[in-house]
Amino acid sequence: MLRVIPADEPPRRHVTPLVILRHGQSIWNRDKKFTGWSDVPLSPKGEQEAEQAAYLLKQAGFTFDLCYSSPLQRARTTAQIVLSTMQLNIPIIESWRLNERHYGALESMQRWEAIKEFGIWPILGCQIKFDATPPYLETTDSRFPGNQPAYAHIDQNELPRAESLQHTLARVKPYWEKTIQPEISQGKRILIVSHRNTLRTFRVLLEHLHYSQVMKSKLATGRPLVYELDQRLKVARRYYIDKLN
Repeated sequence: MLRVIPADEPPRRHVTPLVILRHGQSIWNRDKKFTGWSDVPLSPKGEQEAEQAAYLLKQAGFTFDLCYSSPLQRARTTAQIVLSTMQLNIPIIESWRLNERHYGALESMQRWEAIKEFGIWPILGCQIKFDATPPYLETTDSRFPGNQPAYAHIDQNELPRAESLQHTLARVKPYWEKTIQPEISQGKRILIVSHRNTLRTFRVLLEHLHYSQVMKSKLATGRPLVYELDQRLKVARRYYIDKLN
């Protein structure tokens, strides 16, 4: 289990910072709808959260060499606001592998609507169990990514009709190992702007959390979480940026 070192302890030598940031509040976060891969914008509060995250990072002296984001606008816009506010002109590298967990037939539904249609256990189960999958979409459904131009370049067999958190981890892990880790190994300072469940899988990869622990973990919108990684990419220190003072 990761030992969390107090924020006021001096940083270890030879560490590389990695910051993960859940996008600001979206309009469907606000309206309590299952969002998943649905491409909805930030709410006004979400834009303010992105600006506040940038302010905290800048105040603490952070800078970045690369930024990774999903192509979903709530993550992409958050990344753009953060980098613009910090006055950083660096690439934003987008990948569908950093998309939120796909909620299948639940997407665009409010909780009470979903429970009314599918029953309480299919809804509750996929929220508390690591390997539980929401009700699947039909491939003819417009919400299936294979029917959307943004994913036309991807093999339809790779695109989900619904995902458990276990499925999401399997999607994210290769991208982490093949794309992001090599950059950190070269000393690049990385910002990852993504989604609650996607960032939960990063916690599994970085902190080696048990699956039951990760299902209980929370990640607030617009709150930067900092990891200091040693030369072996092991976590030397972890803290929320707003706990520095």
